[in-house]
Amino acid sequence: MATQILSVNILRFFHSGSFIFLCLLCSLKAVYAYEEIETTKSYQLHRSHVLQLSSLLPSSVCNPSPKGTHNKGTSLKVVHKRGPCSQLTQHNTNAPNLTHILLLDQARVNSLQSRLSNSVQYISKATTVPAKSGISVGTGDYIVTVGLGTPAKQVSLIFDTGSDFTWTQCQPCAAYCQKQKEPIFDPSKSKSYTNITCSSALCSQLRSATSTSPGCSSSTCVYGISYGDGTYSTGFFGKEKLSLTSTDVFNGFLFGCGQNNRGNFAQSAGLFGLGRDPLSFVSQTAQKYGKYFSYCLPSSSSLTGFLSFGKGGTAGDSKSVKFTPLLTNSKGASFYFINMVGISVGGQKLSIPTSVFSKARNIIDSGTVITRLPPTAYDSLKSNFRRMMSDYPMTDGISIFDTCYDFSDYDTVSVPKISFYFGGGVEFEVDLSGILYPVSTSKWCLAVAANDDDTDMAVFGNFQQLTYDVIYDVAGGRLGFGPGGCD
Repeated sequence: MATQILSVNILRFFHSGSFIFLCLLCSLKAVYAYEEIETTKSYQLHRSHVLQLSSLLPSSVCNPSPKGTHNKGTSLKVVHKRGPCSQLTQHNTNAPNLTHILLLDQARVNSLQSRLSNSVQYISKATTVPAKSGISVGTGDYIVTVGLGTPAKQVSLIFDTGSDFTWTQCQPCAAYCQKQKEPIFDPSKSKSYTNITCSSALCSQLRSATSTSPGCSSSTCVYGISYGDGTYSTGFFGKEKLSLTSTDVFNGFLFGCGQNNRGNFAQSAGLFGLGRDPLSFVSQTAQKYGKYFSYCLPSSSSLTGFLSFGKGGTAGDSKSVKFTPLLTNSKGASFYFINMVGISVGGQKLSIPTSVFSKARNIIDSGTVITRLPPTAYDSLKSNFRRMMSDYPMTDGISIFDTCYDFSDYDTVSVPKISFYFGGGVEFEVDLSGILYPVSTSKWCLAVAANDDDTDMAVFGNFQQLTYDVIYDVAGGRLGFGPGGCD
């Protein structure tokens, strides 16, 4: 009897122990499962963004970016030409549709590529100016407002690193002037305006800055300049007082006083050339700013960015800024060439030979909206992006966009991170706002496109540059990227 009782107790003991052991195993499995889930979440977070779709749709209210106001030195505010932060929207409500915007963008890229292949004519203290974006204007141009003349009159100009020559519409508009936000500049009412004569050595410099030989009218030097999207301006070559701020004033600034102007500059007054030519603003103000400037383009048309001049107006000394060399090219000396060497999608480096990028040559451009890649590089980017977005329904493409999604049934989506790699070991992780282009509230497209041929010049466009402090140390031969510049 005692033996039976002992056996029962032993059985009870082992059954109880088994139960405890099984419970312990279950607990361990639960812990490991939890850790696996957390690890997966961490991995997914590392390789993708969680996008709340409504957060990147344009707003009808202007929200000036606080980061755009803390720059030391000379800084101008940057805004979208058609966004709520721009006064231009009060004068023109006929904004072009996306197809037209992308057609103009492609025309610009074609023009840049043509300039490189036929560019025998191209030669190669701090201040900040506010910048605004013109993504809904028909081009991806951004504008700043500066003072011109004595007394100074405000003019809103498209700023463009892919152009060298600064010009504005001028009275008496002998042939034609388009409507613009501010009154058209009248040189006859300025105490500091002077025409450049045809015999002046300065007149001959127009050829490299405008790609057109200068003309002559009543001994006054005449300029002519045209752009790939059909925009053009012709007029008198003159010099005038240019004011960025009350203390940053430049006497004798060389510019074009346009008498015949047509094209896609919307309600802006003209163009602010930031290329490398001797007649560009960067070169003309080199003594003060040392050929050093930066800009930050806002993530939305309802936000503002900045355009700064001089080292004191940038974050160039910050450890977060990474620099890649600016390259030179004898055929396109006014362009800002950089060395792209690779791309990653979702944290995975793509198998693209570096020769694909070196064959194309690559420039960074503030006036081109969408980045253009060699077809070989783009195909790899596209196929990997589509694979990682396979959970979402695709829809028809539009214009240069061929990878588009229907997010009608989604409030948030998971988007693979994209990085571009440049010479000097620089990784540029594209901000979330620069990956998908919102065609509508439900249709979004991968905001990168392919060139026609691998030998065509590649362009790193402004949509991928959003929110970064992009620093041009022209004299130092380098280009810097600093995250979180204005958003």
